[in-house]
Amino acid sequence: PVTATNFLRYVDQRKLDGTTFYRAMDLGRGYGLVQMGTRGNPQRTLRPIAHEPTSRTGLSHTDGTISLARLAPGTGGGDFFITIGDLVSLDAQPAGSGGDPDGFAAFGRVVEGMDVVRAIMAAPTDPNQGEGVMRGQMIAAPVRITTARRLPALVMVSPVPPVTAPTPPR
Repeated sequence: PVTATNFLRYVDQRKLDGTTFYRAMDLGRGYGLVQMGTRGNPQRTLRPIAHEPTSRTGLSHTDGTISLARLAPGTGGGDFFITIGDLVSLDAQPAGSGGDPDGFAAFGRVVEGMDVVRAIMAAPTDPNQGEGVMRGQMIAAPVRITTARRLPALVMVSPVPPVTAPTPPR
């Protein structure tokens, strides 16, 4: 709930308008992630939020998961990534397992348009751009996000079977 609310604040305040998908990490065989967001721009980035690990939410980084990018727990703000393929190694890992005990904060899922996400992951990257683990993962021509908006809520209506009144006694 905390991480999803954070994302919706960025959408509602139009802070994602004009930002880009700027990172594509292709791990091969249909696995990887694409990252987008404010890139720390102080005019766009809101205060960081508390970390919400998958061990608390019960979510997992499966194909199409939307998650909050961060450096350390509690530093996530206006950058988000989408997984391509199941990347459960990004989930919070049990203590002593050798993995990240905090993991990343998964909060949503792409329900339509994964073909576009995969095309972004396949975009050419610049081998000289990026720092640290992101070196070589920066998209040479970042993909611009024109607008990000909420869609009107869908109302699900189930047909109600007709009710027949009991026949009164005579």
